[in-house]
Amino acid sequence: MRAMILAAGYGERMRPLTESCPKPLLEVGGHALIEFHLRALEQAGIEDIVINVSHLGDQIEQRLGDGADYGVSIEYSRETTPLETAGGIANALKLLGNSPFLVVNGDIWCDYSLSQLPRQIAGMAHLVLVDNPLHHPEGDFVLGDSGIVTEATGDQRRMTFSGIGIYSPKLFLDIAKSESVPLAPLLISAMKDGGVTGEHYAGEWFDIGTPERLQELDNRLNSKKSSAIIV
Repeated sequence: MRAMILAAGYGERMRPLTESCPKPLLEVGGHALIEFHLRALEQAGIEDIVINVSHLGDQIEQRLGDGADYGVSIEYSRETTPLETAGGIANALKLLGNSPFLVVNGDIWCDYSLSQLPRQIAGMAHLVLVDNPLHHPEGDFVLGDSGIVTEATGDQRRMTFSGIGIYSPKLFLDIAKSESVPLAPLLISAMKDGGVTGEHYAGEWFDIGTPERLQELDNRLNSKKSSAIIV
């Protein structure tokens, strides 16, 4: 299986930090956010990785190189301007191949083991859902008892999409090259035909959407390191 890390955004909510540093290179616990993903992918046995870059992307390429320092092989999908999630994935399909591939948002941190993900999917997508954080209490999608993910209706309990998913290339084939397209509408369309499955993960997950949440995660990881030293 190949994987893609989404790293092309402007990181507007993280300003002024992202005015001179791309969001995936912001550090927590002594490491860049994107380095945690590279290590998690290598540990899961996924070594062929595509990273899309745009805003300050040269810094990402200089920092990570060809991936050899992380035990992986990295190819870069360059975007003149960020193409949103689905557009960025569609733009990189030529590097991702014809089989289902894993995509991870570059601006999250999660202790989920990527080796748990299915290598094949029956439909268009398989999503990892998490409990709703305080900053997103309404959630995104509903996970049924059968593992089918649907758009919420009425009072159904929603969960939050973690930014970790497996996708079929077919989901993105109708997107024109260099077209800026968000992911959610594609997923919702596929859900109408029962084409999206999912799973619930109850472990630690952070959406690094603000400088405050970045600092919260940094404090948490540094605290864990201190506790380990004491023990």
